[in-house]
Order: sequence, then C-alpha cells, then structure tokens
Amino acid sequence: MTPTDLTIHPRDRRFGRDRAAARHWLNGDPIATAFFNALSITFPRGEAYFIDSVRAFRDGAPDKLAGEIAAFIKQEVVHSREHLAFNRQVMAHGYDVSLLDADVTLVLDLAKRRSPIVSLAATMALEHFTAILAHELLSDPRHLAGGDPEVAALWRWHAIEEIEHKGVAHDTWVHATRDWPRFRRWSVKSLMMLVVTRHFLHHRARGMMELLRQDGVTGRRAWGGLLRYALLRPGILRRVVAPWIAYFMPGFHPWRVDDRALIALADTPYVDARMDDALPSVA
Repeated sequence: MTPTDLTIHPRDRRFGRDRAAARHWLNGDPIATAFFNALSITFPRGEAYFIDSVRAFRDGAPDKLAGEIAAFIKQEVVHSREHLAFNRQVMAHGYDVSLLDADVTLVLDLAKRRSPIVSLAATMALEHFTAILAHELLSDPRHLAGGDPEVAALWRWHAIEEIEHKGVAHDTWVHATRDWPRFRRWSVKSLMMLVVTRHFLHHRARGMMELLRQDGVTGRRAWGGLLRYALLRPGILRRVVAPWIAYFMPGFHPWRVDDRALIALADTPYVDARMDDALPSVA
C-alpha cells in the first residue's frame, strides 16, 4: 500500500525559457533525442486525460486519497505546461509533429468513449508504465548523461514526480472498484495493461520513426538504432520488463517497490519549487 508518511509535493519549476537546446540535445544523437522527444509530444494531451480519469472518482474518496488526488492533479498540470514549452522547442527546430499529435488524439478519443472506470483502468496502467520508466531514468545516470543540462533537468524533475504519485491512480481504482469481486478487478486491470502496452509501443515507435525520418535517418538504420537504444544500450525498455510483469501479480501495488530514495537523491535542485496549496500557473 502507499506509505502512510508519503507526501506528494508539486514542484512549480520552469525549464529552458531563456535558452533553446540543440536540435539533438542528447549527446548529439538523433536516435536518443527522438526517443525522448516522441514521448514528450504525447504528455500534454495524455496528462489531461489522466487528470480527468482520476478526478472523476475524487468525490467520496477517503480524505487522504482525496488530498493525494488533488496533489496529483497539480503535478500533472505543471508537467503539461513544461512539456508544452519543451515541445515548442522541438517544433522550432523544424520538426513536424502533426502525425504524433494525431496518433495521441485518435487513441484518446477512442478511450474517452469508454466508461469512466475503463478510463481509470487505462490511466492506472499508463501511470505504472511512466513510473517504472521514471525509476529507470533516475537509477541509471547513463540515460541522460551528456544531455543538455536544462532538458535533462526537466526529465529528472518529471521522473521524481511520477515516482512520487505512482500510487494515486491505483489507489483510486481500488477505492472505485471496492465492491467488485477480486477476479473481475484483476482481469480488467490486466487486460487494460495489455491493450495500453500494445498501443504505447506501436504509437511511440511510429512517432520516433517519424522524427528520425525528418532527420534523414530511415529504414534499417532507424529501426536498428532505435532497437539497440531501447533494448540493448542503454536498454531502457529491456530494463523495465520485470516491473512491467509485476503489474499482473496478485497483490500488486506500485509501492511494493519503495523507491523514495531515488527521489531524495535527485530532488535537491527542485526543493525550493515545492508548492503548498497554491494552484500552479499555466503560463
């Protein structure tokens, strides 16, 4: 279960407003850069969906969970704002992201036709996905080593908060389905993770390939480079397979892995940006 002494701290930070990063901001590598850029393009729309999905079940939630939902929403609002700003830099380098944006819109439009509880299940699955990626990002400095300092700081900040609120959607799901039989709860959440994973991998790979195409990297060079990066070295996707599988285990909870030590190691530059009860600015 979520640690009773956990506090979710929204951190109101702005990144890269006074300077633009290089086109290939991660070690001059178009493949590594495309990996992160394609993820960033999805975040503003995706995080708005997460907010709506969790907020739909806030009324009637226990006080502690309701407070965590409110903090989760604040964090996601700032994430959206900062990735919108970063995405504008990506587009300023001449990238056409319309295909990536259309893919996100298509998937979310389909998801919004489902019931609120299905949207919550999808959000829970995606939040686990982002949390295990965030854990890997913070635990292995190689992923951002040599990157533009300000952009790397953006990703570390985002990873901190993804870990910090990783139990909110799950706890909201448990509360919302408290009257369901155990097998029904498990089967719906497991099926949704399989669906989400398929869409995530397909559309993110499609987006990365599109960005690489615009860099003149195509065919085997693009696919080979992307697979090497994701699965071999540094292999961020390969390294999250085990925690992805853990989602299907009986008794799973995101906080069965207590990785607050990673937050403590990375949080020092962002402590002064913590908010109390104030709403973050969206500018």
